[in-house]
Amino acid sequence: MPNQNDKYSIHSTDYSIGQNNIQRWGFDIHNPVFGVSAGLILLFLIATLVTDSATAKATLDGLKWDIIGTFDALFMWAGNIFVIFCLALIVSPYGKIRLGGVEASPEHSTLSWLAMLFAAGMGIGLMFWGVAEPVAYYTGWYETPLGVEANTPDAAAMAMGATMYHWGIHPWAIYGVVALSLAFFTYNKGLPLSIRSVFYPILGDATWGWAGHVIDILAVLATLFGLATSLGLGAQQAAGGINHVFGTDGGVGLQILVIVGVTALAVISVVRGLEGGVKLLSNINMIIAMALLLFVALVGFAIALGNVPTTIGAYVENIIPLSNPHGREDEAWFQGWTVFYWAWWISWSPFVGMFIARVSKGRTIREFITAVLLVPTAVTIIWMSVYGGIAIDQVANGIGALGANGLTDVPLAMFQMFDELPMGMVLSVIAIVLVLVFFITSSDSGSLVIDSITAGGKIDAPVPQRIFWATIEGAIAAALLWIGGTEAIQALQAGAISTGLPFTFVLLLMCLSLVMGLRTEPKVS
Repeated sequence: MPNQNDKYSIHSTDYSIGQNNIQRWGFDIHNPVFGVSAGLILLFLIATLVTDSATAKATLDGLKWDIIGTFDALFMWAGNIFVIFCLALIVSPYGKIRLGGVEASPEHSTLSWLAMLFAAGMGIGLMFWGVAEPVAYYTGWYETPLGVEANTPDAAAMAMGATMYHWGIHPWAIYGVVALSLAFFTYNKGLPLSIRSVFYPILGDATWGWAGHVIDILAVLATLFGLATSLGLGAQQAAGGINHVFGTDGGVGLQILVIVGVTALAVISVVRGLEGGVKLLSNINMIIAMALLLFVALVGFAIALGNVPTTIGAYVENIIPLSNPHGREDEAWFQGWTVFYWAWWISWSPFVGMFIARVSKGRTIREFITAVLLVPTAVTIIWMSVYGGIAIDQVANGIGALGANGLTDVPLAMFQMFDELPMGMVLSVIAIVLVLVFFITSSDSGSLVIDSITAGGKIDAPVPQRIFWATIEGAIAAALLWIGGTEAIQALQAGAISTGLPFTFVLLLMCLSLVMGLRTEPKVS
């Protein structure tokens, strides 16, 4: 197919011109993706305001469990397929293909590149769950993985292995599929940086019609609710930390106030763009996060050092049993935890994938996939081994609030662990700042991504449109917190799972379309 690349580029140009309609008030008002997405989200927010919170919560919770009960195996097997697909690309001849062509070179240093993808990928989540999740699995707070007996040495190892299963190769394979697909079709085929572009080999000209509109709308909705879940968790943790450190007693109102303040800062950052906003904040994030991690690791050196090989061993030993959804005695556990995580990562994948694609030009496919899978996983192993290992040690030895009461308040778990360390108050204040900066990074990078999708793949879309999406993200997070009240995590999970389901099918088709596109590339020696 010698002329295939020209064919892609011609249609890309036609589409870009078609999306460059007259803008009013800084919005692409003629773009159906923007109009339909904005309309659906505004309807959701209006419905949230006029509906009784208990009724809205019951509806969302019922929808969540209906989806989990029906599609749990689909989510689990989809995650496995993405891992196998990425590993196959690494060892295949396609691994030699360079994103942007043979003459392309990376636009960012390797350190900045890794910092941006890691901060955007799961920064808030690691802060929120780094202590709470291992302790939950160890104590059987919500059953135990693979039915191990709670509060035993086996449970301690399993807690670390199961936590890494949720935060390791599987989520980064999901991100990698989307990121590589977008980068390849944008930089090698000249198509707009939009989810629909990936499906040109399957849809042909229909990519630029309503079939493509539907794909992009699903991507926008998945991204918004996936981000809202993370922003909601971040607001809960930041507010909980503020209450814990300063002795205040703010509830959902304080959480919403945190969202308002952080959203305002995110708007400033998103206006500054990738270089002046997201990249700068990502580098700051990594410096603070690594400094905090290093200090905590040095304080609990013996525990952290001994826990790293335990975590790696438990992860490797249990990755296959944990990946099998059939015949499990811990069905309630993997439905409540693993299925939620896979839906959450899938709903985040348009955002993280597009963001990674934007900063990854010039990398070979082999370099790209290897870095995306292994580097964040390695950092996460250390992170979880330090935070989770120290927390489990406190529980096992009856130290502090965690040792006395176990996991009683998920957003407070990290701060309760810090209380028993030297300079615990200082650590908690730094952690609050870090959560807020991660919060801002996720919000503004997500806004840039949604902005690009709803502007027809244009990278430099109107500033008012960026501000609109940053504000909407905060509004959705606030709405879900208001619906959930004291049990807001369930409402946040319901939003992620509901939008993650349809996008699972999109990602599975994306693998096929990517292979079809890769086959049109000239052979690389």
